[in-house]
Amino acid sequence: MVDSKGSQFPNDVILCAGWFYVRFPVSYRDLEEIMAERGVEVDHATLSRWVEKFSGQIAYEAQKRKAQPARALRMDETYIKVKGRWCYLYRAVDKFENTLDFMLSETRDEEATTRFFARTIRNNGWPDRVVIDNSGANAAGLENMNLLLLLSGWCWLIEVLQVKYLNKIIEQDHRFIKRITRQMKGFKSFASAQATLVGIETAHMIRKCQLAGRGQSAFRILGNRK
Repeated sequence: MVDSKGSQFPNDVILCAGWFYVRFPVSYRDLEEIMAERGVEVDHATLSRWVEKFSGQIAYEAQKRKAQPARALRMDETYIKVKGRWCYLYRAVDKFENTLDFMLSETRDEEATTRFFARTIRNNGWPDRVVIDNSGANAAGLENMNLLLLLSGWCWLIEVLQVKYLNKIIEQDHRFIKRITRQMKGFKSFASAQATLVGIETAHMIRKCQLAGRGQSAFRILGNRK
């Protein structure tokens, strides 16, 4: 699945290194040492390029294998530091804590929220109910989705619940993402942050057994082997 054409390393090595980085709280220099212990001499700069280059390919494969989600969503955002300033990682899970979608944004406003809901619905279908916090931007984004339904001639709307205790599911789910990114101590570019977070979220989905082939290793699910 990983297209490593032109690299001196085989797919399995690249996939193994990328998986370690996005699954466990290690730095690139830690990972360089781990790989050396396993007989693979690769520097931390190359490891960084692998994560940025191949995370998107792995996430694309994971999305194709993702199980059908429940129609009740929880949506919230958490903070990620990029170039010394805070950005916003929008995330959505269903009522069983399965990851549905995620999006990194430099802003936290109606436009960003609308873009996130449109993306989530495109990838997962229309929900019956969405639980959000008391953010006015989040509520406005859902109002835009409901307006789109009305303009399309639908006779039902998304039910919007702003109940804090119901959103504890996704607030708890943020913890895995924060635990991994905390070790990284911020990202140097927005593109690097996006690529790495795609890998982290995909690893989190595999950890939660969301993909077809659940119970198998990540390498067998996402690698070339069937």
